[in-house]
Amino acid sequence: MPYLEILAPSAPETRKRAASRALTDGVVTSFGVEPSTVTLYFMPVAPHDYAHEGQLGHDGAGGGTRVFVKVHAYRRTPAQRHALAAAITPALAACFATTGDNVAVYFLDRERDEVAHDGHLASDEAEQQPDHTA
Repeated sequence: MPYLEILAPSAPETRKRAASRALTDGVVTSFGVEPSTVTLYFMPVAPHDYAHEGQLGHDGAGGGTRVFVKVHAYRRTPAQRHALAAAITPALAACFATTGDNVAVYFLDRERDEVAHDGHLASDEAEQQPDHTA
């Protein structure tokens, strides 16, 4: 964790490859995590599976389709969230041939007791660490 779900039109692999590096770098720099913790999911949305302003297949009046990104991560400060949004928006706009105002980034913060890997809550790991402050 962090995980980014990217709902957007299909894009060429070359642009997704470039975006993958830029997005990962943005998360690492903004959140202070290792690249090995960052996972991206490109979830293509076909034109007939997307509507905006009541119009199926809406193309933003020529400005491009909207891109919706969900960031699943442990809670971060507003400054960290701002830094990430600013860092990844240009790469997302370039990847999907749209403008920055068509890129929406939503932060879905999680507490450690709301995340499990390998059947163990992330909060379990924190509880098992010795308390060196006593």
